[in-house]
Amino acid sequence: MPVIELEVPDAEAMQALGERLATVLRPGDLVLLGGDLGAGKTTLTQGIGAGMGVRGPIASPTFIIARVHPSLVEGAPLVHVDAYRLGDWDELEDLDLEATLDEAVTVVEWGEGFAEGLAGDRLEIHIDRSTSASDEAADVRRVRIARVGTRWDDADLNAVLSP
Repeated sequence: MPVIELEVPDAEAMQALGERLATVLRPGDLVLLGGDLGAGKTTLTQGIGAGMGVRGPIASPTFIIARVHPSLVEGAPLVHVDAYRLGDWDELEDLDLEATLDEAVTVVEWGEGFAEGLAGDRLEIHIDRSTSASDEAADVRRVRIARVGTRWDDADLNAVLSP
């Protein structure tokens, strides 16, 4: 599983990363986002939505759990899911994401550990933030992007993800 590692200095750069990532996403793609509260998962998703040209605003779907953002540019819709409040695969399956998986780009926050079953081909993105107050780079996020499945074998993410 090839992994790309990046350092992202602030929220603006996280959103820009999402916009660049959107240029390689296509209908049927699954993106799993992991990381602590406040790491930047929703900010990255906002950038993906901006890059895809979908209707917004994109906000954390914690209480709604899933939102569909239709395209404004005749592209794929963005399905944004927050699995934080879901307990297991059965609750995720109740959302019926399989119904739109082939036609949408699906981004699942907090999906690590059980949403992998939605698709064999996916991007798994984990965002870590520094917790040391003495660390000069306390706002820097470390982003790890793992490409899983044959869909990503030939995808050149390095060119897209470099600012």
